Amino acid sequence: MKVVIIGGDAAGMSAAMQIVRNSSGIEITVLEKGGVYSYGQCGLPYVISGKIESTDKLIARTQSTFKEKYGIDARVLHEVEAVDVENKMVKGLNHSSGQAFSLPYDRLLIATGVSSVVPNWEGVKLPGVFTLKTIPDAKAILNYLEKDIKNVTVIGGGYIGLEMAESFAELGKKVTIIERNEQLAKIFDKEMAELIHEEAVKQNIELKLGESVESFGGNEHVEFVKTNKGKYETDLVLVAVGVKPNTTFLEGTGIQTSVNGAIQVNAYMQTSIKDIYAAGDCATQYHRVKEKDDHIPLGTHANKQGQIAGVNIVNIPKTFKGVVGTSIIKFFGLTLGRTGISETEANMLHIPCSSISITSRDIAGYYPDDKKMNLKLVYHKETYKVLGGQIIGENGIDKRIDVLATAIFHSMTTDELLDLDLAYAPPYNGVWDPIQQAARRVK
Repeated sequence: MKVVIIGGDAAGMSAAMQIVRNSSGIEITVLEKGGVYSYGQCGLPYVISGKIESTDKLIARTQSTFKEKYGIDARVLHEVEAVDVENKMVKGLNHSSGQAFSLPYDRLLIATGVSSVVPNWEGVKLPGVFTLKTIPDAKAILNYLEKDIKNVTVIGGGYIGLEMAESFAELGKKVTIIERNEQLAKIFDKEMAELIHEEAVKQNIELKLGESVESFGGNEHVEFVKTNKGKYETDLVLVAVGVKPNTTFLEGTGIQTSVNGAIQVNAYMQTSIKDIYAAGDCATQYHRVKEKDDHIPLGTHANKQGQIAGVNIVNIPKTFKGVVGTSIIKFFGLTLGRTGISETEANMLHIPCSSISITSRDIAGYYPDDKKMNLKLVYHKETYKVLGGQIIGENGIDKRIDVLATAIFHSMTTDELLDLDLAYAPPYNGVWDPIQQAARRVK
């Protein structure tokens, strides 16, 4: 059997390794548009800041490792431009040779990920305007930072925008964030986002909220950003306004797409076309709380979906159980964690909900160096099922978010949160965990 995988990162190579480990005699060809295989994109902001010394540290396995150790025909600079579903062929361009190629497949996995959204603003192609999605993107930013860069403007206040604002600030740059919405981090409810705003101001980040970018200007490189409310001098711009699935090359194939153009898949990672699978950021993920398909492009989901696609390709049935929307972000001295859905999302989905917000401590209040923790619990107004949680503070956020994520995955109620046997010792927790403190206040 010939398996072709389009995309050589998290989902694609997770699938390839599952095929290798669970079968024999299968010919695996991976077509990667870029020049690097299997690396941790989430680590790129920390390479910019210098916390991680090199992009080489992010590479899990090299192209040569896949070829020599696992027998995978791992190709670089091979861009797939079309899929012929009737004749089971993929067609594209080898950028290293400039030659067109075509390859037959018995089963095909599409794992093409996402690309940064770049609006068609005037001046957006000026030197000094960047996105951050790949290792070449990171290297380009690092090279540009060798110039006399004082003022940096980040467009967008989501994951990448916040992480990169911190990275630039740690390099001693004056950072401005421009966000068209009235708050940073829209995945949080407004009152929780205020805590993020306070931290940004504390760290001398200038916030321009509710402003829409109109253009960039400059002579030989970017020198200013113009919005609907003002004009701001800058030496470097990072555009981080979102991502879009890399699926346009599938037009005309009959492969069904859904949220944001992501490929519609079932629990077995199958698409609407027989013998074609999709996984990772280019595919949908079933959201267990929303009870519908969603598109939440994260490395955790990509690796899981890739593994599941791989075993299904070799006829070992396994299903993807869905996501609950868990994420965590480091922003200077704060950790920003959330899972499930926010109160805003629940209202948009017409789910009857209530919420409780508390301020607690990460450890026993009498133990030295305890830190404040702000927690919001969202629950179903009628069934008391936990719908979501948001926690912001300095310490202990990750373990609480993971507990809530587990509870939400298994449809637990606020009363059942009280029954959990959670770890306690004064250096680690109070006798009632902050999650349980919130649950106790639910009426």
